[in-house]
Amino acid sequence: MAYTRQQLKQDKFAETAKETVSWAVEHQKTLATASIVGVLAVIILAGGWIYYNQRDQAASAEIGAALRIYSAPLRSPNAPKPEYTTFTSAKERAAAARQAFQQVQNKYPHTRAAEVARYFVGLTAFDTGDTVTAERVLRQAANSRTGELSALGKMALASVYRAENKDADAIKLYQELAAHPAATVPKTTAQLELASLYRQKQPEEATKIYQQIQKEDPNSPAAQTATTQLASLKPSPVTSRQ
Repeated sequence: MAYTRQQLKQDKFAETAKETVSWAVEHQKTLATASIVGVLAVIILAGGWIYYNQRDQAASAEIGAALRIYSAPLRSPNAPKPEYTTFTSAKERAAAARQAFQQVQNKYPHTRAAEVARYFVGLTAFDTGDTVTAERVLRQAANSRTGELSALGKMALASVYRAENKDADAIKLYQELAAHPAATVPKTTAQLELASLYRQKQPEEATKIYQQIQKEDPNSPAAQTATTQLASLKPSPVTSRQ
C-alpha cells in the first residue's frame, strides 16, 4: 500500500526525534541544568510545527543537520581526520553548531522553527563561553509566547546567571518555574536545580527543598535524587558548631 504524504511526514519526524534522543543522551552532562527532558520535549513540540507548511519542513531539516553537528564526536587533535564530521574540542563543536542554528533562525524568520533554533543559539553561545550573547538570546527565548519554550529559555538562562554569579536572578527564575511548571520543565526539575544552587551557601534551604520533594511524591525518580542529595549534603558551618 502506498504511503500517504502524512505518513511520510510522520516517518521523517520519527527519524528526527530518534536523532535528537541520541544527541541528548550524549550531552546529558552538559545539559543537566537545561533539562534533557525539556530539550527533547521542545523538539517533539517543534515536530508538530515542522509540517505546518513546507517552509517549516525545510527549517526542520536544517535544525536536524545542526543537531548532528552538535552531537558530532570529538577526536584527539593528533588523530587522523575521518570521513565523517568530527571536532577536536567541545568548544569548536559548539561554535559550528551555533553557526548552523543561527542560519536557520536568519533564513526562516517569524517561524516556530526559528524560535527553536534561537533557543539552541543561546545554548551553544553558552557552551562557547559567550555568556553575554547567551544571556541576551536566552532572555528572548524566555519571553517566548509558547509556554514550553519559554520555560526552557528560563531554565537555561538560570544556568547562565549561575555562571555569572548572579545567584539572586537564577533563584528567581527557578522559583518562578517551580510555581508555574511546564511540560518541558516540571516542578521537581526546577526544585532540584534550585536546591543545587543553595547547597554550598544555604544548605538549610536545600534541605527544605529536598524534603519537600520527598514528601510530595516519595516514589518518584526526583524523590530518589533528593534522598541521595540530602544524604550527601554537608551542614553549614553555623549548624556544625552547634
